[in-house]
Amino acid sequence: MPMHLEGSCRCGAVAFSLDSHTPVPYQLCYCTICRKTAGGGGFAINLGGLSASLQIARGKSSIGVYRAEICDDSGGNCETSTGERNFCKKCATALWLFDPTWPDLIHPFASAIDTDLPRPKSKVHLMLRYKASWVKPQIGRADESYELYPKLSLADWHRKHKMWVR
Repeated sequence: MPMHLEGSCRCGAVAFSLDSHTPVPYQLCYCTICRKTAGGGGFAINLGGLSASLQIARGKSSIGVYRAEICDDSGGNCETSTGERNFCKKCATALWLFDPTWPDLIHPFASAIDTDLPRPKSKVHLMLRYKASWVKPQIGRADESYELYPKLSLADWHRKHKMWVR
């Protein structure tokens, strides 16, 4: 049975829950979108969840959606992301990302989850190419780091590390 997660925003206007097979907050993303919309310490952490299990207990009308513009490194070629970053319109807490490209999945920000989460034995630092100059990643001996995206998906990482919640 997947792990049941409950989350909320900082001001309490929004409360939600969902189920997750991949609840370990192991991935730290340093991209400019995550860092500027949800980052603490210069990064953001996303989990994986089942979109069909998402229940909004409170504050549906307080939820806004942001779709980021993504530009190539030269800044010349830009497109709007398909990812829908949901946030509280009252306090700006980043809640979750949903992308219709993968309609069965939803990616809550670990920072919005109130449920105690399992601790990872190691972490994956990704999108380091886009980290802010002031950020000094704390990369442990067992950690992995990537300039862009790693090859393993959230699900594959959880299975490989025997952290998949059935």
